[in-house]
Amino acid sequence: MTKKEIVKAISEEIGLTQLKTKEIVQKTFDAIVDTLVEDRRIELRNFGVFEVKKRAARKARNPRTGERVDVAEKYVVTFKPGKEMEERVLKLAADEAARKAQQTPPKPAATMPSQQKDGMPASGGVVPTPTSTPQAYKPAEYSTGGAPR
Repeated sequence: MTKKEIVKAISEEIGLTQLKTKEIVQKTFDAIVDTLVEDRRIELRNFGVFEVKKRAARKARNPRTGERVDVAEKYVVTFKPGKEMEERVLKLAADEAARKAQQTPPKPAATMPSQQKDGMPASGGVVPTPTSTPQAYKPAEYSTGGAPR
């Protein structure tokens, strides 16, 4: 979801114009950032805690070259979700697991008419798999581009 979509949803729900709602949403975000810069922590009840933490300098490795590089210390913003958010996200995971459990297992793939009992093609040609593209399927009689050998 984007900020624009948030603004649209809020404006429709409370009956303000999108322009006025956008201003309110932006002011809220600005207040959060300003508080983080000044106080290094903001706690929003039933939502979570944003906090500025200092990451120590460390040595890392460039994945392309394998060369060791020094990474300078830096400040990062961390977020710890509140109890209500944690519970709602956990419920989402539980609901998704329950939904998957209710789904029926997929049916086994049907045997192609050109296959023998051992699963090999009767004609000696290529049998398409569910993942192959139609362009990849070329029966044996067309694969040479000329007369059969």
